[in-house]
Amino acid sequence: MTRLSEGAIEALSIGNSANDAVLQLVNIRKIDSGSGPTRFRVMMSDGLHTLSSFMLSTQLNFMAEKNLLVPNCVCILKKHVTNILKDKRRVVIILEIEVIKPAEEVAGRIGDPTPLAEGLIKGPQSAPVPENRQPLLQQQNRNEAHKSFGRDFGKKTPSAMPSTPGGSSKVVPIASLNPYQSKWTIRARVTNKSSIRTWSNSRGDGKLFSMEIVDESGEIRVTGFNQEVDKFFSLVEVGKVYYISKGSLKIANKQYTSVKNDYEMTLNGESSIIPCEDDCDVPVIQCDFVSIGDLENREKDSIVDVIGVCRSVDEVTRLTTKSNKEVSKRTLNLMDMSGKLVTVTLWGEEAEKFDGSTQPIVAIKGAKVSDFGGRSLSASFSSSMMINPDIPEAYKLRGWYDKEGHAMDGQSVTEAKGGGGGLTNWKTLSDVKTEHLGHGDKADYYTCIATIVYLKKENCLYQACPSQDCNKKVVDQHNGMFRCEKCDKEFPNFKYRLILSANVADYADNQWVTCFQESAEAILGQNAAYLGQLKDSNEGAFDEIFQQANFNTFVFRSRVKLETYNDESRIKATVMDVKPIDHKDYSKRLIINIRKLAAQ
Repeated sequence: MTRLSEGAIEALSIGNSANDAVLQLVNIRKIDSGSGPTRFRVMMSDGLHTLSSFMLSTQLNFMAEKNLLVPNCVCILKKHVTNILKDKRRVVIILEIEVIKPAEEVAGRIGDPTPLAEGLIKGPQSAPVPENRQPLLQQQNRNEAHKSFGRDFGKKTPSAMPSTPGGSSKVVPIASLNPYQSKWTIRARVTNKSSIRTWSNSRGDGKLFSMEIVDESGEIRVTGFNQEVDKFFSLVEVGKVYYISKGSLKIANKQYTSVKNDYEMTLNGESSIIPCEDDCDVPVIQCDFVSIGDLENREKDSIVDVIGVCRSVDEVTRLTTKSNKEVSKRTLNLMDMSGKLVTVTLWGEEAEKFDGSTQPIVAIKGAKVSDFGGRSLSASFSSSMMINPDIPEAYKLRGWYDKEGHAMDGQSVTEAKGGGGGLTNWKTLSDVKTEHLGHGDKADYYTCIATIVYLKKENCLYQACPSQDCNKKVVDQHNGMFRCEKCDKEFPNFKYRLILSANVADYADNQWVTCFQESAEAILGQNAAYLGQLKDSNEGAFDEIFQQANFNTFVFRSRVKLETYNDESRIKATVMDVKPIDHKDYSKRLIINIRKLAAQ
């Protein structure tokens, strides 16, 4: 028979800690909370006493709704906080609970527990009750407990936790906040803060900022408008802990936040934010990390938390949005212990300041899942990104990667359905043909190591429009001017652009590929402007550059797609990126492949 933690109920009733107590669930009841989220009230037993003053935090509602918590099951109370109601009763908010024995494996009620008076605080011993009256008294107490179990809790008041700097109120956990409270103070750490955003419409102008805060019980999103922006924005720093009180609570709009709370907070004229010096016991962040290997099972546009090692990172680029604003963009590849990689896109300031040269651990809270190229992620402006965070998951991942993960080839979920975000979909040139890459509805991307065996220098250069964002071929007007049909302008000059046709080979096969500006310059070792000058002034030196480029070996990332022109179909291969070989990494990959083949 399962042994319950005798005495745990009495300890909880007087506010003492009883984490990891083994208790039996006696009854569970849904409470109608009006427009707010559903709440569940629970009666528990330790074999000696029962207590009905338990309530599930809303984050655990799924356990009741999915019938994971049912009468007679045995559980471990992993984490809880205690609130005191106006009538001085204590309410135990269950933050984390684990079922260790389902109800069907338990032979009914364990022991013969009697109801314990809710909120009991031991005082002077009363006169003993005659033995002949004890059974009747126990039955009356049991009846009273079950009657009480059917009543709602009413409004919560702050729990017995540290006082705020002014001593005027007590600190309550975030998990206990709801719109029906008025006097409360929370102590929480700021994990993310947005920039100030402005708007202008027919009703006027305004500004706002938002932040995400966390304590040991949960997290919540906080927004300030106009005067509150002026009052609090410069005060709040990410990573610091604050006492926050007198904000307005409302049902959260899940369209704009990934924070796991049914409510969100709005600062108002009465709100107060005071720095807290004693912050060592407040968690840094709360994340529910999803394995990169599981991203393929996640729906498009869903919001997830991920953590991984930055295997590779691209240079920052700038895009012009539809609203004609420039924004910075950078992509990186994350890998975790599943052995899978995913491409993550960073935006704005995060993209500009990110440094992946040391292969740091990157944790992202609130990344958005995209189905572009299989599965990829985007860290939006509402996401939180942490570099080498001080959390157990990061230390575990770093140890794994330094010991064995760095030698793994890995498979990118971004390329799984034909996308082009990663650098690890290794193929030989014969694989490209035998696997019919590029014959599907979408282009396929692959990476190979190959050697240049022939370069066509004829027609490899063309005269292009000198405008910064236009590479269209210009027409020589033979009057010293060059016309760009795309820009509908004439220019007195032009710029040279490369479009190089090359034949590359590995041990198994060869393939013709097209290399545009950047990849062609990497192969030839010279820029297009210099090559254009040589072609016009020194044909011998021009030819020598092409001769020197032959029989050099590179890592190629290419795109292949079956194209039809004049009723003739053929595979077109375009080089997207050219890099020199990292022989150390390449040797490790060969060793891994040899071991795999030997094991077969």
